[in-house]
Amino acid sequence: MNMKKKLSIFTALAVFQAFAVGSVNAQSAPQGDTASVNTANVESVEVLKQEQPIAEREVKTESNNKSINTPSSEAKETKTSTGDQATSKTDSEKPALDGGETTTDATGTKPEVQEEAPEGETPATPAQIEQPSIDGTSPVAAGGNLTLYMNSNKMEQDGKTYLAGQPMAVKNGVSYVAIRALVDRVGYGVKYDNKTKETIIISGDNELRFKTNSKDYTVNGETRTMKGPAYQQKNTFMVPLTSITQALNITYKVNQSAKTVVLNLNTKPVASFTISQKEIFAGDQVDYVTSNSSPNGMDIVDERWTGRQDSYDQAGTYTISYQVQDANGQWSDPYSITIEVLSPNLPPVAMFATDKEQYKMGEKITYTDQSTDDENNIVKAVWENNSLAFFEPGPKTVTLTVTDNHGATNTYSKVITITNETLYSFTDFNLLFTPVGQKFTFNGGEVTTMEKVPYTYMDEPSLLIRSNSPETVNTEGIVYKESSSGQTRFMIHHVNNTGKRVKMYVIATNNNPNPAVFEQQNMGFAGPTPYATVAGKLSIDKWFKSIQTGADQKKEYLQPGESKLILTELNKTPMKEGQVISLYSDAYSDYSLDYNVILVEENKDPFEALPLLPVLDRDGVHNRGTYPNATRIIKYDEHVGIKPARLPLGDNSSDPNLVGTDPMAYTDASNAGNFGVLYKITLTNVAPRTLISFNPRGGKYSGVALVNNQLVSIAEGNVAVANSSEQSVLYRTGSTGESVTILFSAAPGSNLPVNLLFTPLPSEK
Repeated sequence: MNMKKKLSIFTALAVFQAFAVGSVNAQSAPQGDTASVNTANVESVEVLKQEQPIAEREVKTESNNKSINTPSSEAKETKTSTGDQATSKTDSEKPALDGGETTTDATGTKPEVQEEAPEGETPATPAQIEQPSIDGTSPVAAGGNLTLYMNSNKMEQDGKTYLAGQPMAVKNGVSYVAIRALVDRVGYGVKYDNKTKETIIISGDNELRFKTNSKDYTVNGETRTMKGPAYQQKNTFMVPLTSITQALNITYKVNQSAKTVVLNLNTKPVASFTISQKEIFAGDQVDYVTSNSSPNGMDIVDERWTGRQDSYDQAGTYTISYQVQDANGQWSDPYSITIEVLSPNLPPVAMFATDKEQYKMGEKITYTDQSTDDENNIVKAVWENNSLAFFEPGPKTVTLTVTDNHGATNTYSKVITITNETLYSFTDFNLLFTPVGQKFTFNGGEVTTMEKVPYTYMDEPSLLIRSNSPETVNTEGIVYKESSSGQTRFMIHHVNNTGKRVKMYVIATNNNPNPAVFEQQNMGFAGPTPYATVAGKLSIDKWFKSIQTGADQKKEYLQPGESKLILTELNKTPMKEGQVISLYSDAYSDYSLDYNVILVEENKDPFEALPLLPVLDRDGVHNRGTYPNATRIIKYDEHVGIKPARLPLGDNSSDPNLVGTDPMAYTDASNAGNFGVLYKITLTNVAPRTLISFNPRGGKYSGVALVNNQLVSIAEGNVAVANSSEQSVLYRTGSTGESVTILFSAAPGSNLPVNLLFTPLPSEK
């Protein structure tokens, strides 16, 4: 073969390797060709609609949100905005960003732009082999980076230099590369489909198809659009660089000072794992959950672990690493987790002691819980048969079961002996030893024979707005309307029976010509809950705590004509069907404000809904009304506790109902049970050794009271004082007389009237 023929073949092989530097579109490009940098104007460079920092520039593709970083040693700052560019001096050699013009070389001369091949000419095919590298070796796909030089056919990879058949081509402002030269270096497959006349790139499970003279190409069957059409150049198939980088998630960096574009061809797979258990104990099975992937869609064919064990025999610190290998033989970087293996959890040890082994009937038994746990974290203790005293002789088995924070349990039982001898009767024992907040049974019929404490009272100004009828609300509407200024108390208690999720709101409107202030002084809110007595008790409990601490104070300022939501704890959580809410709050306003208490579907705007809502009627059973003077002051200076006595509340006799109006029904109203009334009771002369207890007379009651500023439950926990034959202990005086102050308000969901009982204590033995 003569020399000319050899050169001709060599040149033809090089052409199929031809390759040009691609770039990123600054403006939002169509999917499939999103990233390019316009360098046609030497005065400006657009980068992804972002301002380039003077330091390292970063370009992100819309497809994968990855970056191109441009070192700033010689780069010039560029700003972009829609339809307007801020400009600055730049280097003369830059890649065209799709949509820009042709760049110039270092001498200022525009590089030659090749003409398109005649239509119908066969594109380059995989049979046309790579050009040798400078050192004589054949190019092989590798990981790491591929460096492309602007306006040059030179490219570097893994320390080796390769020559493409031609440099980058810029055609109508779009940067083009020769497919074959690029994919050989990147390591993808390429072939030609004679039936569809498409050039195909294959990367793992991804397939890209291009046609000559078409802006459309497909990625896994999905059609995308490029900035410019693919074309043939002297038997070399040319496509916009960004159509490949975007579709195959190839990131790159543009270095203007070095005149390079660096493609990140790191195709390492990625591995990670988690461990299901929050705590790992020696000897326990360890559950590993792995995750792995390949950026180019390769299959994961192998994995390896360091430090992994299915269980660890000894407590200590262990580091575990995980790697995976793809079908190309590449291993991922190790992913490591350090775990702390704990000593095996030991169950708690249940144990208790009694102060004696043998007791008389009616003799107080003291139980001392001596249970232990290796982590000192016992979360529950359940007693069985641990009565404070027994009133029948014989052996009694008492049991304690404890549970630690890991759910391990242990049980201990002890037998004590009750003799035939009696120390205290059942009644005397309970009067003396039932703890404060707990209840005991007695002969409730005796209460009616007790003398009433002949107290008198005075009322403090405080307007009560009681919204409690219809208690069960069947439809959206206004459940209460009222106007008030000065000191105001809100009591709101309702059940949702609409069949929908709803919210309740209180809207305050200032119809005065002057600005007004609404001051929330305290708040007691409970619910939503299916249980009316629970909601009622918790609302009173929180109200008293708020009175103690002042923690719920807040202000709202209302301009003339303005409406605002107040008491917003009420509307934080939607009410489901059958659920109850209960609210107590004291407030103050300097001007009269109009209040609307409404119930609407949870997604409705309360302000838009208000003008369209009907005013709901009373249910005929429960009470609503506006009542003045809702704080009742009771002060009694005479002796109490010398003999059994009672102080009735809510009976409409000793304690008359508040009288007011129903402003929506335009009728008078009587506050049955005096719900919403705050009683401030001061007994200045309670006899030594007096039991003060709470006894319901109208049915089940569950609530709280403040006794000498200490919160006392009326039947602790979820227990109620069930009937008139039960009483709950509020206070015991000591060996000298005392002054006792009690704050009380009837809990919604409970029953009135009630009695405070004063009982002399029996002598201790």
